[in-house]
Amino acid sequence: MKFNKLTTWVLIALVAGIVVGYICNTAFPAETSKEIASYFTALTEIFLHLVKMIIAPLVFATLVVGIASMGDAKSVGRVGAKALGWFVTASLISLLLGLLWANVFRPGDGTHLALPDASASTHLKTASLDFKHFIVGIFPKSIFEALATNSVLQIVVFSLFFGFALCTVKSKTGDVIKSFFEELVHVMIRVTDYVMLFAPVGVFAAVAAAITVQGLGVLTTYAKFIASFYFALATLWLVLITAGYIVLRKRVFTLLSLVKAPTLIAFFTASSEAAYPKTMEQLEKFGVKDEVTGFVLPMGYAFNLDGSMIYQAFAILFIAQVYGIEMSFATQLSMLLVLMISSKGMAGVSRASLVVVAATLPLFGLPEAALLLIMGIDVFLDMGRTATNVIGNSIATAAVAKWEGKLGETQPDTDVLLTAEANPVEAHPMAPTGGQPA
Repeated sequence: MKFNKLTTWVLIALVAGIVVGYICNTAFPAETSKEIASYFTALTEIFLHLVKMIIAPLVFATLVVGIASMGDAKSVGRVGAKALGWFVTASLISLLLGLLWANVFRPGDGTHLALPDASASTHLKTASLDFKHFIVGIFPKSIFEALATNSVLQIVVFSLFFGFALCTVKSKTGDVIKSFFEELVHVMIRVTDYVMLFAPVGVFAAVAAAITVQGLGVLTTYAKFIASFYFALATLWLVLITAGYIVLRKRVFTLLSLVKAPTLIAFFTASSEAAYPKTMEQLEKFGVKDEVTGFVLPMGYAFNLDGSMIYQAFAILFIAQVYGIEMSFATQLSMLLVLMISSKGMAGVSRASLVVVAATLPLFGLPEAALLLIMGIDVFLDMGRTATNVIGNSIATAAVAKWEGKLGETQPDTDVLLTAEANPVEAHPMAPTGGQPA
């Protein structure tokens, strides 16, 4: 499926999902609606399973090729330091914006929501989110287990060891192994193209399931909270795009155009994993060299979740406002520091943003059960923060490539050039060419 056609079909699927979900919600009783939604959810899960089967081999192969192509630990360290510098700065800005707009709009005031019982359970595994668990969890006890569970951080660690070891193998065997992984990347990109054919189905089912269960009425009840949160996201997008413009100049708008479809997929499925393969492919098309994309993008999915960060600060203040608890400026700064540390353990944790919020609430005098106030509408918020994560990681990867002198020219759009249509293999962003762009 051509890229522009994919975007069109995703948008059609969105509209169809809203219509079908609304009809199911209004035409059937609650229990029947939940059962119908379960079938929609099954379709979404099938699509996400297809995506997840790509992630591990794609991350592993691209990282190994990237490290082997850099050639030495000094280059890897330099790229990693620049990436982490961007990630930490972006995370801090995201949290500050969340605090700012939650204080300006105060969406929790006057909502008159029924407060949940303090003993109610959220069924979230907050105990798994602590610094000790995070540090130990970085290192794999089995690469096969890490690959099977899509543990990105563990795959990154093993890939670092494997890539550095491959750099030291100067024989023909080393060249053969590197060539194998390069070709594996090409094959996995082609598999990605096939999987993306099912993206509209996944989007339709995800949206239909949410509307079937929640209905459109829930958006009215939380209208101020949802609207102010998306306004906060819009300001974060503006900051990210401005930062991208400073580094990439006008090419940042080309990048945004290229990652439009993966951003939409992330938005409508509320899954960063669903967008990862296509994001990587579009970054290659933008001109980012393989070794930078393969190294920085997986790191971003672990450390640079800008949308999730702004949501955590915003959600905690919203809950405090609903409970009528005023948090001083000093307390809010303390919360910011806690979130900066605890959120770095999000990778691999189910419903990560909610888990971080639930774990942080008791530290500031709020019951973990207070999270039930927003869990019902979280899917609508998750859409925005997940799409923001894709935009943030795309700009960060391109910026690091620019700083490293590893950003080439944007490759031709195969949807508009007849020559590319005539030779689609050479037009593919990961296909080998006669030389690298300047």
